[in-house]
Amino acid sequence: MRKLIVIALIALLASCSKYDKNYHHAKIETEYGNIVVKLYNSTPNHTNNFVKLTNEKFYDGIIFHRVIKDFVVQGGDPDTKNAEAGKLYGEADAGYLVDAEFVDTIIHKRGAIAMAREGDDVNPEKKSSSSQFYIVVGKIFTNEQLDSLEIKLYNKKVSKFETKIYSEQLKELGDTLNNAKLKKKISEIVTTKVDSFKLANPMARFNELQRKTYTTVGGIPHLDGNYTIFGEVIEGYDIVEKISLVATDENDRPQKDIKMKISLIN
Repeated sequence: MRKLIVIALIALLASCSKYDKNYHHAKIETEYGNIVVKLYNSTPNHTNNFVKLTNEKFYDGIIFHRVIKDFVVQGGDPDTKNAEAGKLYGEADAGYLVDAEFVDTIIHKRGAIAMAREGDDVNPEKKSSSSQFYIVVGKIFTNEQLDSLEIKLYNKKVSKFETKIYSEQLKELGDTLNNAKLKKKISEIVTTKVDSFKLANPMARFNELQRKTYTTVGGIPHLDGNYTIFGEVIEGYDIVEKISLVATDENDRPQKDIKMKISLIN
């Protein structure tokens, strides 16, 4: 009898020490299986917010409304608790925003969990949605693909700046459609400002951590520095992959709703 008690005690202690007590952990239950995520201490606002919503049972009954193969699985829209068939979701959250918390060493590797947000045009501070989150699936890149992505991202950044300057000059100087001289002047101003922008903003390069991670583990490198990552999957990534492969409609919503229930692991 004493031997059985000792064995049971050892098993109990082992189960209690399975997760690092210095971090919050959450279990996401789905019909495909369970996903366990560790929440980072280095993003306290996001972690505390997720813990708060989880304790309030906010996520229970919500669906994954956006699923894209080799990209992400996303959920957290409270309107999906009573989701209508075929309807597009993704606009609602808990009613507030969370300030961005970017950490250079935390990147969009496979299994990372991050908060969704509105685009830069309406949200230049990159504040996060209060409830909508996504789990990274992504893919593995070659170094050559990362080189090409660096150039693509830089050209997009320059093009965005050029469009902004042109719009500002057009508004300031007037219509150029029937004024070749004015059109030339605006073009010269834009070219000068874009050249100055390039000098002040050289092309960003993926660092050693990013290149090692994205060429081995995989992920979504172009999202780094744009969305706050606040945790990672430590169990059940295979469940994330299963969800990422389900059939979806033209809005990337699974044809069969996948509901979630989230609870904290003490």
